[in-house]
Amino acid sequence: MSAKNPPTLDTSGMPDFDKTDKEADFEIMADFERFNQKNDVFRRSWWDANIRSEKSRLFYKTYREPLKTWRKADGFTQKDYAFRNATWHVSDLFTEMKENEDRREGFTDAFTLYRDVAKEKTHFESPEAAANEIKNIAKRFGADIVGITQYDERWLYTQKFSDMSLTERPNDIPDGLKYVIVTAQRMDHDLISTVPSALSGAATGLGYSHDATVVLSVAQYLRNLGYNAVASMNDSSLNIPMAIQAGLGEYGRHGLLITKEFGPRVRLGKIYTDLPMALDKPLHFGVKEFCGICRACTRGCPVKAIPDGAPTNQTYNQSNIKGIKKWTVNGEKCFGYWVAQNSDCSVCIRVCPYNKDYSKWLYCVGRWLAGTRLRSLMLTLDIKLGYGRRMQPKLWWQGQRGTFINLILNFLSLRKRKKNFSS
Repeated sequence: MSAKNPPTLDTSGMPDFDKTDKEADFEIMADFERFNQKNDVFRRSWWDANIRSEKSRLFYKTYREPLKTWRKADGFTQKDYAFRNATWHVSDLFTEMKENEDRREGFTDAFTLYRDVAKEKTHFESPEAAANEIKNIAKRFGADIVGITQYDERWLYTQKFSDMSLTERPNDIPDGLKYVIVTAQRMDHDLISTVPSALSGAATGLGYSHDATVVLSVAQYLRNLGYNAVASMNDSSLNIPMAIQAGLGEYGRHGLLITKEFGPRVRLGKIYTDLPMALDKPLHFGVKEFCGICRACTRGCPVKAIPDGAPTNQTYNQSNIKGIKKWTVNGEKCFGYWVAQNSDCSVCIRVCPYNKDYSKWLYCVGRWLAGTRLRSLMLTLDIKLGYGRRMQPKLWWQGQRGTFINLILNFLSLRKRKKNFSS
């Protein structure tokens, strides 16, 4: 579909968008404009002279080819890059499989690697039964969180953009797929703790490689049942609004989804389908109120790309979507730091007070506090106890993990290094 000829959506039986916007806490302004994939900062790094540079070319190249020289810094050794690149390998195989057709599936194009849709449909007793089964199947395939929402054309790209041919083309999500299954894959907490480093990029690579297998498997299961289904990752549409609508979490100051299970430490995927399913409602557990008093990501961002004030409809450049009142990150500054350090950055995730291992009851108590009027106490405790501090990559390689004791040991080690440096 193209921006000029959008598909006609049958909204019978679907929720009212005004109502769902209110439930999701979306503030859509009169000047709202759908987003063109060409303006995504990563796509711009291929065609826009303001973003593309020799450093950006090296940044992409080092995900597939070894650097000729290695940075003499902890976390940027050949071993760190080797591990990071290996975690991306499965995702890269899918992405590169149809490059000869000018497609990079999963990042600029939806997946097409399926068997045909079965001729006979399997029918469910109810939309609720269908939703429960699909969620169960998605988790069996490895999804950590699963939610279901309606098709919302506002989040689809008006046009797609090819990194290789540098051409625009119509968005090719088929008409009639009125339901979207949104999945979240956790990223490794301890790898994220080593940000900034090439090693930490392995958390992102693992997330995408797992995500690709999950969404493709779920899509094929639906097709085997006789329903059309299209798997998608960072292509075709904006993930975060749909994840919020599907009840996976809330929007954070750093422009990321914050989930109850893993905080902002997730990668998102989605499957468009025509299987009628019960929809999930947006989830609220106090994130907006907590982010209103917390500035951990704003202070932690090396290039000050994250806003300090209240949500607004301000945009910094063409890589920001127009007409939504929210916290907006300066993507140009953010990507500039990525290419400067030659690896992706997740400092905002590392320092976020919601970035905890919620399998431990103590952190669940902290999350509960963050959603109450005692949120200032929770924030103070988080700061005083030193959460969000960087783990030295060499300690990760030595087998140390993000336990409370190791947190203190790493904190003392950093204090000692700073003292020796200043003396």
